[in-house]
Amino acid sequence: MSALRPSPPTTRTSCSCHHFVSAFARGASAYFLFLRRDLQAQSRAFRAYVSRVCLRDQHYYSYVELPLACQGGRYGLIQAAAVAMSAEVARGEVLFAAFSSAAPPTVGRPPSAAAGASGASALCAFPLDEVDRLANRTRDACYTREGRAEDGAEVAYIEYDVNSDCAQLPVDTLDAYPCGSDHTPSPMASRVPLEATPVLEWPGVQLTAVAITVEDGHTIAFLGDSQGQLHKVYLGPGSDGHPYSTRIIQQGSAVSRDLIFDGAFEHLYVMTQSTLLKVPVASCAQHLDCASCLAHRDPYCGWCVLLGRCSRRSECSRGRGLERWLWSFQPEVGCLRVAALSPANISREERREVFLSVPDLPPLWPGESYSCHFGEYQSPALLTSSGVMCPSPDPSEAPELPREADHVSVSLELRFGTVVIAEASLSFYDCMAVTLLRPSAQCQACVRSRWGCNWCVWQHLCTHKASCDAGPMVVSRQSPPLSRAPPARDAPTSFPPTAPRATVTPVPYALPVDTPSTATALDVPPGARPSLLSPREPWAGPGPTPASASTGSPLHESPPPPSPRQRPGTALPAPTAFGPIATAEDLLASHPSPSDAAALPPALAEPSPEALPSAVPLDQPPGTAPATTFPGAAGSTKPALDWLMREGGELPEADEWTGGDTPAFSTSTLLSGDGDSAEHEGPPAPLILLSSLDYQYDTPGLWELETTLGPGSCPCVESVQGSSLMPVHVQREVRLLGRNLHLFQDSPGDHECVMELEGHEVVVEARVECELPPDTRCHVTCQQHQLSYEALQPELRVGLFLRRAGHLRVDSVDGLHVVLYDCSVGHEDCSRCQAAMPQYGCVWCRGEHPRCAAREACGEAEAVVTQCPAPLIHSVEPLTGPVDGGTRVTIRGSNLGQHVQDVQDTVRVAGVPCAVDAQEYEVSSSLVCITGASGEEVAGAVTVEVPGRGHGVSEHDFAYQDPKVHSVFPARGPRAGGTSLTLHGSKLLTGRLEDIRVVVGDQPCHLLLEQQAEQLRCETSPHPTPATLPVAVWFGAAERRLHHSQFEYTSDPNVTSAGPAKSFLSGGREIWVRGQNLDVVQTPRIRVTVAMRAPEPGQGLGRRHRVVPETACSPGASCGGLHFEEPCHVNSSQLITCRTPALPGLPEDPWVRVEFILDNLVFDFATLNPTPFSYEADPTLQPLNPEDPTAPFRHKPGSVLSVEGENLDLAMSKEEVVAMIGDGPCMVKTLTRHHLYCEPPVEQPLPWHHALWEVPDALPEFTVQMGNLRFSLGHVQYDGESPVAFPMAAQVGLGVGTSLLALGVIIIVLMYRRKSKQALRDYKKVQIQLENLESSVRDRCKKEFTGEAAKTPRSRTLPKPAPITLGSAPKPGFFCSTDLMTEMTDLTSDLLGSGIPFLDYKVYAERVFFPGHQESPLHRDLGVPESRRPTVEQGLGQLSNLLNSKLFLIKFIHTLESQRTFSARDRAYVASLLTVALHGKLEYFTDILRTLLSDLVAQYVAKNPKLMLRRTETVVEKLLTNWMSICLYTFVRDSVGEPLYMLFRGIKHQVDKGPVDSVTGKAKYTLNDNRLLREDVEYRPLTLNALLAVGPGAGEAQGMPVKVLDCDTISQAKEKMLDQLYKGVPLAQRPDPRTLDVEWRSGVAGHLILSDEDVTSEVQGLWRRLNTLQHYKVPDGATVALVPCLTKHVLRESQDYVPGESLGTGTPMLEDVDEGGIRPWHLVKPSEEPEPPRPRRGSLRGGERERAKAIPEIYLTRLLSMKGTLQKFVDDLFQVILSTSRPVPLAVKYFFDLLDEQAQQHGISDQDTVHIWKTNSLPLRFWINIIKNPQFVFDVQTSDNMDAVFLVIAQTFMDACTLADHKLGRDSPINKLLYARDIPRYKRMVERYYADIRQTIPASDQEMNSILAELSRNYSGDLGVRVALHELYKYINKYYDQIITALEEDGTAQKMQLGYRLQQIAAAVENKVTDL
Repeated sequence: MSALRPSPPTTRTSCSCHHFVSAFARGASAYFLFLRRDLQAQSRAFRAYVSRVCLRDQHYYSYVELPLACQGGRYGLIQAAAVAMSAEVARGEVLFAAFSSAAPPTVGRPPSAAAGASGASALCAFPLDEVDRLANRTRDACYTREGRAEDGAEVAYIEYDVNSDCAQLPVDTLDAYPCGSDHTPSPMASRVPLEATPVLEWPGVQLTAVAITVEDGHTIAFLGDSQGQLHKVYLGPGSDGHPYSTRIIQQGSAVSRDLIFDGAFEHLYVMTQSTLLKVPVASCAQHLDCASCLAHRDPYCGWCVLLGRCSRRSECSRGRGLERWLWSFQPEVGCLRVAALSPANISREERREVFLSVPDLPPLWPGESYSCHFGEYQSPALLTSSGVMCPSPDPSEAPELPREADHVSVSLELRFGTVVIAEASLSFYDCMAVTLLRPSAQCQACVRSRWGCNWCVWQHLCTHKASCDAGPMVVSRQSPPLSRAPPARDAPTSFPPTAPRATVTPVPYALPVDTPSTATALDVPPGARPSLLSPREPWAGPGPTPASASTGSPLHESPPPPSPRQRPGTALPAPTAFGPIATAEDLLASHPSPSDAAALPPALAEPSPEALPSAVPLDQPPGTAPATTFPGAAGSTKPALDWLMREGGELPEADEWTGGDTPAFSTSTLLSGDGDSAEHEGPPAPLILLSSLDYQYDTPGLWELETTLGPGSCPCVESVQGSSLMPVHVQREVRLLGRNLHLFQDSPGDHECVMELEGHEVVVEARVECELPPDTRCHVTCQQHQLSYEALQPELRVGLFLRRAGHLRVDSVDGLHVVLYDCSVGHEDCSRCQAAMPQYGCVWCRGEHPRCAAREACGEAEAVVTQCPAPLIHSVEPLTGPVDGGTRVTIRGSNLGQHVQDVQDTVRVAGVPCAVDAQEYEVSSSLVCITGASGEEVAGAVTVEVPGRGHGVSEHDFAYQDPKVHSVFPARGPRAGGTSLTLHGSKLLTGRLEDIRVVVGDQPCHLLLEQQAEQLRCETSPHPTPATLPVAVWFGAAERRLHHSQFEYTSDPNVTSAGPAKSFLSGGREIWVRGQNLDVVQTPRIRVTVAMRAPEPGQGLGRRHRVVPETACSPGASCGGLHFEEPCHVNSSQLITCRTPALPGLPEDPWVRVEFILDNLVFDFATLNPTPFSYEADPTLQPLNPEDPTAPFRHKPGSVLSVEGENLDLAMSKEEVVAMIGDGPCMVKTLTRHHLYCEPPVEQPLPWHHALWEVPDALPEFTVQMGNLRFSLGHVQYDGESPVAFPMAAQVGLGVGTSLLALGVIIIVLMYRRKSKQALRDYKKVQIQLENLESSVRDRCKKEFTGEAAKTPRSRTLPKPAPITLGSAPKPGFFCSTDLMTEMTDLTSDLLGSGIPFLDYKVYAERVFFPGHQESPLHRDLGVPESRRPTVEQGLGQLSNLLNSKLFLIKFIHTLESQRTFSARDRAYVASLLTVALHGKLEYFTDILRTLLSDLVAQYVAKNPKLMLRRTETVVEKLLTNWMSICLYTFVRDSVGEPLYMLFRGIKHQVDKGPVDSVTGKAKYTLNDNRLLREDVEYRPLTLNALLAVGPGAGEAQGMPVKVLDCDTISQAKEKMLDQLYKGVPLAQRPDPRTLDVEWRSGVAGHLILSDEDVTSEVQGLWRRLNTLQHYKVPDGATVALVPCLTKHVLRESQDYVPGESLGTGTPMLEDVDEGGIRPWHLVKPSEEPEPPRPRRGSLRGGERERAKAIPEIYLTRLLSMKGTLQKFVDDLFQVILSTSRPVPLAVKYFFDLLDEQAQQHGISDQDTVHIWKTNSLPLRFWINIIKNPQFVFDVQTSDNMDAVFLVIAQTFMDACTLADHKLGRDSPINKLLYARDIPRYKRMVERYYADIRQTIPASDQEMNSILAELSRNYSGDLGVRVALHELYKYINKYYDQIITALEEDGTAQKMQLGYRLQQIAAAVENKVTDL
């Protein structure tokens, strides 16, 4: 902020600071806008001021200051201002100022605007003339009236405590010293504010910038706000004060008040803190049509009509001046449109003139013209006084009709060149197409159409014309009436009345364009249309009402005579009946064209000759001026069109008007109405008349033609007279009734009846007879004809219509038909025939072929039968039924009666009456009866008797049976149903199969297919609850219960888990499904569904290695795709085994679902296993002899078989692989990705399925079975065995030879014994040592690789020791032992109850900020006397305020870092102290961090940027660590905490599971080879019953089992007991282990105190072994108790307590020796210590010890075992840390973006450098710290051996984050080799993590500050801020002089008086004497 400080001659006190806003010059004065405190007000609040001073006044004598008040001071803070000329807001120059509401004042800070919803802004306008006027009044009052107004009130005063006062100088002083002088008072200020009402007010917005411009006299404001947005607002009339455009310049960054226009005022330069944009003031060209241009309401933009574009006013020109320009803010202004269109519909067969009413159509320059476009057709446009006339297209160019449509609508566009001025929709119709839509009634469709088409009866033609070539015409009701007599040829034709002049669009009955063009006469209100039947009726239509309509006088009554003042050529007064006087232009606009004459109402089409004065005759001689001014004629201002006028003023020939079809003004044209009711009711079209033309009716005899009106006048056949029934094969005539058929008289052509019968027409002659008029009825007789049809149905509907002239169809009603019937269809027997409907008249004809026919069709030779024969039974169903009766028996036959009463009581089944169901009876053909009870099993025939006709007997007997149900299997099933029950019994298929029902309780059991008489099979339904229910079978209404057993609904089977989760494509892998009640399932199945995966939007193509299923539809649903099923096997109630089905192949991107179908229940694998099921590629195995697979493989007994292959362990474990050599198993020992190792039988087995008679020397074959895959890998032959027995003689010879050879050797040895005795002794010694060494190695390897198989992995199993490949550990979780899984399960249940023991934020922060301290250094008092405490605390408060100065803090840090004595430990300590001090202001803390980091980057860029952040050498690096710890605390708790704690518990469990040396800290199970216990220690686990004594003499708690090892020291056992007894208790609340003793209790009185060292300890020389449980012979299950120590244990003061570190498991110092020099040892003595003197150092025992130390690598498999066990926990932890599936913490994204930004600023394009920065900032500074120190996060204690394991894991994580490739070899560190093969996978995770973060949306400063503010609020508890400030001051005191010097050397620090403030702090804190 700049400061304006007036400098008057004399001042009394200090001046006030001004917050400068703006300045400008006007005339000879300069004006300043600023904010300052109102020194005269009590509140001293900030206020806005404007000051004026003369430009030539160098001493501020003319300084005048005026307060500004916007809305009465409600908006107190001025933000920006601009000056502009504005005629709309005020006259002259105006000062526009943006104000905002003030926030609560803050001491010592500049004013700020209220933010958020409570803040508001306003724009106020102050005319500069008013500013000058008030300034002058203030100056005048202070000069001449002592600052008072005329009424005595004080209006001016002297400001800023200057020794000057308003005076009473002479009046001429004003003129003499307009800019003041040294004797005039100054500086002057006004008491009266300059007030203004806001031009606009915006709540919730803080304006920061203003720019004003004037465009075409309109004032436009550009306003910037604090959120980086630029608003454009129109300030003129008609504006609502809202912006018409808003653009984001930079989100969240305030717009600078410096808004500058370019020289042409076409662009505005807009700035924010980091952005400069050149913004156009308007973007008119983006609006492509008038509507969007005006709707945008941009004051810059308007629609240039003739240019057809949205532009500024200055751009709307064609070189001849400005054109018509539509502006959106003009009242009642819109885009040009067609207000009315006449006519709106045109026939495609004619050419018409279309008149468009276009208001405000721009005039054109001479030589220019408009054009009309009917779709693709173009025609010229003629301007008229009321609009535009456009000739329609020639019929040959009319648009084509769509199919099945009678019209087509096209866009009629009025264009100027290529620019569309206005457009409307115009319909082209086709009368002939109307008839095609209703071919059965074409005449009615024609005259009913909305187009007003007429029907020519003789020509059978629908036309738009009003006359036919011959014959009568049926006229549409929408067509105009025709006069009965032609008008006199010499009588003048009068003009119709005109519309009133006052009407802008004279449309009393016009068709507006906004209404549909298809409006018909039905749109007119009832009664509004004039009657077309009587031309004498008065006019009742809309529009001007004639006088006769109200007075009752006839319409042709003469009007009043014209006024004598009228002269020829002037406008005639309209008759009084027609309204006011019309001008010549009105008459011209209202004259109808000849083609529209027929559209006039009858009263207007034929006016009396006296309707108009004879002064306007139509037959004026040539050359006489017309009564009206015609466009293009003399005296007209309208331009003439070339096509209209020729020389001499003559019109063109008629052919040129109409295209040569008909004369333009012929009677045909006059009568050819288009039927458009809107046209008839619309305004009269202009009439173009010239005196040289004689208008006559040129069609003689037209008026004598006969016409009828409406669809009721159409010739039509209405109905069939008489019965419409016609029998087949009988000749009948058809009589029809019609109307208006007399119109066909004298027409050519005969009539005929056409019947449509089964797709073809039957034509017969017709005779028409009509009644006498006025009756229009006619009778049509179709001659007799015999008809028949082939369809097998009783009736056939035959369509019927009348046709004439062979092809012209006469209208008929819809559905006119006769019914043709055939008695023989459906009446196959006599009874049915006689029961037919009586109207048919069917009889049964007896003859050679008896049949049912109509009576007329029964020939003379055939007799009509009156009595039908006896019944005949064809079939009976069923043939069995229960003895209880109730069986529904269906009897089918013929002549079974004509009515149900005929057989009601005459049906017998096996002699038992059967009741007939009347509802099921079918005449003569079938009946259904219900059997009665027989009481016993009986069989017999079925009989039906019809009284009077005899009875019928069935061929088959019906049997009454008594079914029995004996048993049901199974007896139980799940309540979900689906159990298949089998019921055994006898005669179970009694009755109808569909009537047999099985019920279990009240639930149906659904029958299955293929039932048997002895057993029924059904499937149970679900039951809501488990229950035992009876089973019953219903045979219709008869029930049979199962008496001796019931069915039990059990609880549903429940599946809890399934695994494994992988299978090869060939299937066959056994899946174990575990749960409860699984043995109730009958047919379990496994189903695999494979389908194509639906592509997700935006999903890219990626390489997929596995097929992972996804849940895409509900379980059990058929989701499409292919299904593969395999049966499963029920092993027990808790286990089902399923073998995976084989898949033929997988699509490229498959979707897979695995389900277990347990009867009616379906379980999805995805819900049973956290790992998705996947299908892997099939494995491959190579033959044993790859070179020659047919040759046998030579196997040496004692070795293992090694087979190579691919993908071996992808979906198979070694336990599942079955390897066989013949019929002997080859035990699979190891299975890796590429190798299989198995141990063959000791002896060569026999071949598979070997028989005794087979060849004895056949070799066994080596086969491997992996699921469904079976590999034959060749034959195997054992070495040392021969198929031929070794001969005995050879054996004897060999033995003798060997003996002789041995004897010779012995002789030679004895000969040389004397000379080589010593050498031989040495040789034997070395040989024995080598043999022992080899034996030791073999024994140890065998023990490690076989004895520990359940716990440790093996990479290879070979007959000799092979190198250990540490990176080849099997998959995660492979070595998870049972006890670890039990431990993790118990841990999970504990976590559900108590939760993870997280530390609260305060303890977490203290441990991270101050690692290595016993406790936080801030947990202590200030250490100052109470007398000085208030002063010190006040000084520390001032120090806190001083730290808020960014300049001081940066100087302070840089000064300390420049001191040589400021160590790295001091840097970290000061950084943590600053973190605590600024924890409540994390936004400020982050800003400091950014600044320091930027300096650090600049420093390292000059050296080596890759080394930055590698070590904690600067304060900023420790600040970064603390900042990450603060921001990621929530992420650690919510996401990382659980996997990290699970890893911690897993490590602790595994370490405690094996021996741990209490002295050296080495353990059997570890990841760190430096902490590996490399010796064999015999131990066994014990379970002790631990008790905790509450206190002396008190009761003791209940015992708890504790797992320990017998090799544990007493302290180690004590620690394990405390962990178990105090599970869930915070460490701080647990007792100190050193205050408790372990007491072994045996029996009632057997108590023994156990300790690490006592008199029973074993002492060997200088070594004392610590006592263990094994030393005391503590047995398994012993009871031990923790009791208070009898002797008080005193802690050494020098012993430090590190939070979270065990007190009893730390590594003791080896230097701690007893007074006698005896040193302790536990499991192994330290190797570096010298051995005591022994008499035989070279003995074999000592050699064995040395050899044991020389081969420690055999124990490295323990590292692999530990790694395999913890692999899943490590992977889970890394996955959570490096996963972007959940939102990445915003702090990480923010800081990574900051590093990317710094790299870009410094031109670092090497991505490796940025990767190193990110790695050093996040993984190195935070995650490594958390992983190595879980006690920072959890309330746990660690040990040295656990820390060693965490160190390896942390180093692995760090290696994964680095870019360097670690080339590892045999000599590489073991810890590196351990995770060598996993690190590449982790590296890919890190790279993907960094890449995903880079691609996410950038984190804004606003979002980050919001989170930081929330962290400050949530976690700013008592962290010891005051003590931290006191500790910081100690460093200030230590380097006081250097800090003061640095502040004094900085100019800005001097201005801010930072050194002075520091001296004040020093004086307060330690009473230091300063130079204040």
